[in-house]
Amino acid sequence: MKERAGSMLSLAAIGMAGYGLYSMGLGAYDALFAHRLDLWAGILLVVVGAPLAASSVLVRLVVPGGLALAVGAMLSLQALAIHNDLHWYGRVVVVPQLARGAFAITLAALSLAGGRASEPEAEEATAGLGDKER
Repeated sequence: MKERAGSMLSLAAIGMAGYGLYSMGLGAYDALFAHRLDLWAGILLVVVGAPLAASSVLVRLVVPGGLALAVGAMLSLQALAIHNDLHWYGRVVVVPQLARGAFAITLAALSLAGGRASEPEAEEATAGLGDKER
């Protein structure tokens, strides 16, 4: 069970880090070279992608609040993607938006399931500490 939880958390962390780094790269490229987005949107892709990439470490280590930070960043990137579609395509393209949302939900579900599976083992490891103090 421990291996399965670690695998789920690792997969979620890699996905979140990749998503964050991709967003940062896309925002930097557009702000510096392409100029198809508003400047604030390109900068915001970098600003929101950085916490997502950083929170991937927190998710993997099952730090409280790490998943909340990651979900908040992914929701922000989803909102930016809707805005950016209007600049890139002139309309909201539904299928990529649904795919991005499904990817974010999958990453959050993997990290939630992996975190819950690793909780009993953490409780067992700390359960003996209270006995030694008595």
